[in-house]
Amino acid sequence: MALLTRIRGPRDLDRLTPGQLTVLAEEIRGFLVEEVSKTGGHLGPNLGVVELTIALHRVFDSPKDRVLFDTGHQSYVHKLLTGRQDFSRLRVRGGLSGYPSRAESEHDVIENSHASTVLGYADGLAKANQLQGLTDHSVVAVIGDGALTGGMAWEALNNIAEAQDRPLVIVVNDNGRSYSPTIGGMANHLATLRTTQGYERFLSWGKDALQRTPVVGQQIFETLHGAKKGLKDFIAPQGMFEDLGLKYIGPIDGHDAQALESALKRAKGFGGPVIVHCLTQKGRGYQAAEQNEEDRFHAVGVIHPDSGLPVKSSVGQDWTSVFGEEMVALGRERRDLVAITAAMLHPVGLAPFAKEFPERTFDVGIAEQHAAVSAAGLATGGLHPVVAVYATFLNRAFDQVLMDVALHRCGVTFVLDRAGVTGTDGASHNGMWDMSILQVVPGLRLAAPRDADQLRAQLREAVLVDDAPTVVRYSKGTVGPAIPAVGRIGGMDVLRDGGEAVGAVRADVLFVSVGAMAGTCLQAAELLAARGISSTVVDPRWVKPVDPALPALAAEHRVVVTVEDNGRVGGVGATIAQALRDAGVDVPLRDFGIPQEFLDHASRDQIMEQIGLTAPAIAERVAALVVKQHAGGITV
Repeated sequence: MALLTRIRGPRDLDRLTPGQLTVLAEEIRGFLVEEVSKTGGHLGPNLGVVELTIALHRVFDSPKDRVLFDTGHQSYVHKLLTGRQDFSRLRVRGGLSGYPSRAESEHDVIENSHASTVLGYADGLAKANQLQGLTDHSVVAVIGDGALTGGMAWEALNNIAEAQDRPLVIVVNDNGRSYSPTIGGMANHLATLRTTQGYERFLSWGKDALQRTPVVGQQIFETLHGAKKGLKDFIAPQGMFEDLGLKYIGPIDGHDAQALESALKRAKGFGGPVIVHCLTQKGRGYQAAEQNEEDRFHAVGVIHPDSGLPVKSSVGQDWTSVFGEEMVALGRERRDLVAITAAMLHPVGLAPFAKEFPERTFDVGIAEQHAAVSAAGLATGGLHPVVAVYATFLNRAFDQVLMDVALHRCGVTFVLDRAGVTGTDGASHNGMWDMSILQVVPGLRLAAPRDADQLRAQLREAVLVDDAPTVVRYSKGTVGPAIPAVGRIGGMDVLRDGGEAVGAVRADVLFVSVGAMAGTCLQAAELLAARGISSTVVDPRWVKPVDPALPALAAEHRVVVTVEDNGRVGGVGATIAQALRDAGVDVPLRDFGIPQEFLDHASRDQIMEQIGLTAPAIAERVAALVVKQHAGGITV
């Protein structure tokens, strides 16, 4: 690592020779494999952008020039070249973020790790430079071919092309993949560009050949050059970009340092919007990644660097695989069941369904809005779509859920993976918003299963609904043990009975547990019992709408406590409080949930402790509430 350790900032790259740049690239790949294998992280994408990132920082002068990364999971090399070479605590509390982070460096401009947004940022920054007369400031947006399947990218391109005199460099990092192979018309177009002889090469050959032709050679060349646009479309169909008004350079070998620098310098000096199309290989230089057909080691846990195999085998089944298995079972029973995902076939567990029912599986690319509307169309056509996405990504399709699915009473099931606190990927990946924003959707039903058995059961219940949207949401990681019900009140499972009623009071505390928080609530109830405080614990199963039996049950307790892994504002607790008020039930309610903050990356357990969503913390606060209530009444 002799060269890498000498790089403290981008300008340290300027004095390196071509040979040294090659060595540096090899050192960076070795560093990434060694360090990321210890912590886990996005390995494959970063192995693919080593030469590209070096070239970007040699041609452009960050932070004066703004270098922006879409999503940002491919920014590890950028971090190394901007003075951040301690990866020992990558994605760990107090260590480096797995994405760009303004708190870490002035070289990091944006840190929203949702895809397809970078061109919008770049458009705004380029306009700001122009309005302020900052003619010596460049804006460079790096976007993957997967992110180009998102509609926002094309909305931005439409606006970027409006001003031909506004400098902006768009670097398309084309590895043919997002997580898995990129699909759709855009992917096909880029594939055509990758495999077609380029216009510039042809024109250079034609000029040499024709100018050697006596008398008419020069005239023919000039005629062909005048017909440049049509000839370009015939030889290399990059005309789509140029039809938008964008200069196109490429395709460029994304692992040829000199070719990259040459292309980026031309783009920088053009004076208008330019696309530089770079062909890269995800996982390059690491055999285990290159041979992984599923996702080229897009994201890995802790692995053996030599083999790429996990250091620890998973203990128990995870939520995603439970969903995946049940989808296959449902698919065999129901020919009308179809699956939709937004470029995340493997991460959300739909790969087994796609393997068995390929004609009933639709990967729409990074296009959650389209996924929701297409699902509405499928439902209108007589099928039942299941749309599986990460919980945080459903935010992007809220209007479509509201106005296209719910308004038209379409039977569409949305399955939200990684709901609640996810931890190590930081603020934009925590699935803490869905149960708040979906509360306002008329007719929508929302299930939060507590264990694997309930996930299977509630998924089956959801797909039976054909006149309204349904949502099933669950956590990240391993499913805990099954939590049996000891009774049923209305549609709610009773997980702990408060004991014999004393007069009108069934127990001191009613815990309303949401989803995977059931175990925490049962533990808190045990801790309270040790203090002589009795508790009933119920799981509503379907948290929207509020079960009609809940207000009457709440009236039989001194305090109501709701516990959810969702934002407190507008969440399940707030909705239950409103239901109690509407029913005239005047029982104090305390809602426990995630504070409306952008939470820094850390482990899930660390974050849950930080925000007070642990059994001891909840029991301590509830005990104080009960004591105050006994002492003469409280207002919560």
